[in-house]
Amino acid sequence: MCGLIGFLATPAPTAPSEQTTSAMAETRAAIENSLRCMRHRGPDDGGVWSDDDVVIGFRRLSLIDWEHSHQPLPYLQGRYHLIFNGEIYNYLELRATLSAEFGATFATEGDGEAIVAGYHYWGEQVVSRLRGMFAFLIWDSQERVLFGARDYFGIKPLYTYTDPRGSFFSSEKKALLSVAQSAPNNGAAAPVKAQLNTVALQNYLTFQYVPEPASMHLPITRIDSGTWFTLTPDGTRRTTRYFNPDFPIKAVPDPDKLYREIADALRDSVAKHMRSDFTVGSFLSGGIDSTVVAALAKEHNPKLLTFTTGFEREGFSEIDVAAESAAAIGVQHITKVVSPQEMMDALPLIIWYLDDPVADPALVPLYFIAREARKHVKVVLSGEGADELFGGYTIYREPLSLRHLTATPDPVRRLLASFGARLPEGMRGKDLLRRASIGIEERYYGNARIFRPDEMRHLLRGYDPAASYTDVTGPYYQASTHLDDSTRMQYIDLFTWLRGDILVKADKMTMANSLELRVPFLDTVVFDVARSIPVDLKLTKQTTKYALRRAIEEIVPAHVINRPKLGFPVPTRPWLKDVMYDWAHQHITEAGTDYLIDTQAALDLLAAHRNGSIDYSRKIWTLLVFMIWHGIFVEGRIRPEIPEPVYPVSV
Repeated sequence: MCGLIGFLATPAPTAPSEQTTSAMAETRAAIENSLRCMRHRGPDDGGVWSDDDVVIGFRRLSLIDWEHSHQPLPYLQGRYHLIFNGEIYNYLELRATLSAEFGATFATEGDGEAIVAGYHYWGEQVVSRLRGMFAFLIWDSQERVLFGARDYFGIKPLYTYTDPRGSFFSSEKKALLSVAQSAPNNGAAAPVKAQLNTVALQNYLTFQYVPEPASMHLPITRIDSGTWFTLTPDGTRRTTRYFNPDFPIKAVPDPDKLYREIADALRDSVAKHMRSDFTVGSFLSGGIDSTVVAALAKEHNPKLLTFTTGFEREGFSEIDVAAESAAAIGVQHITKVVSPQEMMDALPLIIWYLDDPVADPALVPLYFIAREARKHVKVVLSGEGADELFGGYTIYREPLSLRHLTATPDPVRRLLASFGARLPEGMRGKDLLRRASIGIEERYYGNARIFRPDEMRHLLRGYDPAASYTDVTGPYYQASTHLDDSTRMQYIDLFTWLRGDILVKADKMTMANSLELRVPFLDTVVFDVARSIPVDLKLTKQTTKYALRRAIEEIVPAHVINRPKLGFPVPTRPWLKDVMYDWAHQHITEAGTDYLIDTQAALDLLAAHRNGSIDYSRKIWTLLVFMIWHGIFVEGRIRPEIPEPVYPVSV
């Protein structure tokens, strides 16, 4: 797990050579300076390499072949140079294949060299052979081509920004904001940090994150997950989607055989994810996803350490439940309790690490447990992705529960919707009737749905009714018309919720603490098994992830298998009524965002939450996170103190 930054120049056709050389020197200096923003991603090592067209820089967190696999990594007498963030779990197999088929030789024992050697012999198709999480750039100095790619699901980030100097790529947006400050002005109306993407803001208020490929800064975007690209010095960019996830549902004549295949795929994936020169731990919330990962990891490390977190609030701590799971599978368990004051104090720093606002309160406990884990290990496993692949969210059962309503004639559905609209806000059944009256494309945004369009009209200055959330989800619904509604929800989440929320917080909060997080469920072998499971084996009237639960019966104790989904619940609802109220009020009042968001409307929402019976905590939290983000990245009013990277006591 590391941080990279790369640049490919677009030279002015009439610029003198000495002027070009001077410009490249200035750009290299800017890139070297920007690497300071990413020291938390790679505290162990760093380096910069350049030639006439390219500058590439790197910060390294050493986990495999830490003595030799320094980056930027040269290959084939320096024809290629690689910078690579992530891990390739089948690198040993790839190296063996390359040696046997082509006589490839290697100067290191690391996984990065397998990528660049594979590119030399297989070309762009190397990406389809990689099993892991990755974002990388390879510069071919002979062909003068920059080749880059991002992993299948978007586990590892890759941002991009272009100005008159050329194109930049980086693991973190803040590094691109840094290099943008050094760009010649050229009469630009505003610096990059002030060029806000108002459509992204509107989408953020809907989804609680900025959907890819956009970012909150208009000139900076993200490379799509599951794509590779080539870029040449004349500015020609060619992008290809190599991963087109599908769910080819098929009949299962022998369910027991399917359950064995799931268990075998998970066991193989965890084994591959345990490859490291350093001790690997595991997060443990107490639910089945993290518990099965920890149980399988223990097969490779009997002294496995597991980590969980909770809060000083009754009903919002899963520490006891996680400890029970740890005892059941026989692993050593470490906990961290988070106070409301710690949460308030840390939020600006957490948002600085995020780059773009993500209003998922669960990222706060994740930050703290990652900080605790880093005192003991450099790598942790976690259960992200299980819900999207195996049908784990309760909302996926909604098409089944609505079936008796959605099957009624349209006039009846419209009548029910009209009746529901007259019910008081917050009354049980109101939203159910509304949702039953509309199609899935309109009712399912993804797992989060914070502000409705009618609510944003009264809150967001410059609200654009033409910019709809369907602009984000529409293409994915078009691509999944052959699927049933529950499976379409899974498909939508792969491109929205998973990569926009789940994986962003997983990467940013662990990397903030120089900790590598690995997600064995998000493995191509596991996906190949999960994607063909029929709906009746994923979802039942009683439970979600049915096939997964059956598959792990011999791995995880029965009382854990039947436990409901836990996660890291955060007590924002009660705390915003009392201990966090003044803090929230102050942040809203001091924010310089009134030109975007009606400050009084936000304060009214906070007051209504405190004094009323309706829970507005998610809406308030979404506004607070954006306002603090704006104070850091736009106003410069909030300046978190960036700590030195945390190093482990033992490895």
